[in-house]
Amino acid sequence: MALIHHTTLSPTKVELLASWLPTRPWYHGPAAPELVKAGGFRLDDPAGEVGIEFMIVTAGTAGPEAYLVPLTYRGAPLPGAEHALIGTMEHGVLGTRWAYDGCHDPVLTAGLLALIEGRAEAQAQSITDTPDREVARSCAGAGPVPGPGAPVDTDEATEFAAPDGGPVLRLRRVLTAGSTAPDDAVGEVTGAWQQPDGTRARGLFATLEKR
Repeated sequence: MALIHHTTLSPTKVELLASWLPTRPWYHGPAAPELVKAGGFRLDDPAGEVGIEFMIVTAGTAGPEAYLVPLTYRGAPLPGAEHALIGTMEHGVLGTRWAYDGCHDPVLTAGLLALIEGRAEAQAQSITDTPDREVARSCAGAGPVPGPGAPVDTDEATEFAAPDGGPVLRLRRVLTAGSTAPDDAVGEVTGAWQQPDGTRARGLFATLEKR
């Protein structure tokens, strides 16, 4: 169970993302966004070492897009993941934390597959040991899904092709209100977020799709 500390962060997560997000191929907003946290959820690391968060941000009133940003927080650098480092933060309780694009962190990808399969439960972002009931998942497959391959960014998503020819894990980076899984999906995660106009939206976060 991840313990949520209500303390200071310097810089904040949103401040880190404001400079990193415009460098991503799936980001379509302004070059200097004023990001607003719009939702998200957490997953527990079974080992209790890595913070796992799926954060949703919008670029304020500059556009309708909402972006899903999976993040991991570590107490030491992740070997071989220098390319995925978003930045470091000073945590008021835990000290220096290394923040990574979670698509390149095996702890997060394992947690996402566990969520799709029903072996893990989405947790509220800011409350300890509290399930997030807005996050829903389903999986039609039998048995564990093989671990995903290396992530590849597109202009809308991050995709992980299974090395053995299994289903493709596709994480939506640009969220669309009302979106649903394609017909060839064998697993999915959906959730909700706050739109810039104040309304609540719901759509697709991730899918497992047949090749």
